[in-house]
Amino acid sequence: MSCTVLFNKPYGVICQFSPDGAHPTLKDYINIPNVYAAGRLDTDSEGLLILTDDGDLQHRLAHPHHKLAKTYWVQVEGIPDAAALQTLERGVDLGDFISLPAKVTRIAEPAGLWPRTPPIRSRVNIPTAWLSLNIKEGKNRQVRRMTAKVGYPTLRLIRSQIGLFSIEGLEPGAFRHATAEEISAFNQKPVNQP
Repeated sequence: MSCTVLFNKPYGVICQFSPDGAHPTLKDYINIPNVYAAGRLDTDSEGLLILTDDGDLQHRLAHPHHKLAKTYWVQVEGIPDAAALQTLERGVDLGDFISLPAKVTRIAEPAGLWPRTPPIRSRVNIPTAWLSLNIKEGKNRQVRRMTAKVGYPTLRLIRSQIGLFSIEGLEPGAFRHATAEEISAFNQKPVNQP
């Protein structure tokens, strides 16, 4: 039977098992043999990372061809106006590519959000806002590049959902095994649906 793990990656953790000498790695949190990350998160990003020993599932989760929906909670510097949100929704020209259309919503700070260590920088005279951003691609530092391009740099980035899988109920650094029901539902639903 295959093993699939949902992990809430803390800030500063590298998405690899081998040590790099400077940062904690997945090995510091997950002691399960033969599971590998299906995709990745940057060291300065937090949230849902899926690890599995099922090659087919890993491919469906990570390969760009499948355009699996991913939802991020994004804290940005400033209060995005309607024009910025519309640009994110239409797709942003990032120079080397134009992002696919996104679903963007202004949200309150997510309920139960843990403090980040270290905390984000704080500027008394510059407000921040939270967005829920749903995209179907995941190129290098894409969300950060998108928000910066429309004038609202990302301060904190948390992936909350990949397809049907969510970090709900997982504290930072905690993991749980995906249930048979979750795997079955994922396998039955087209992968490009949220």
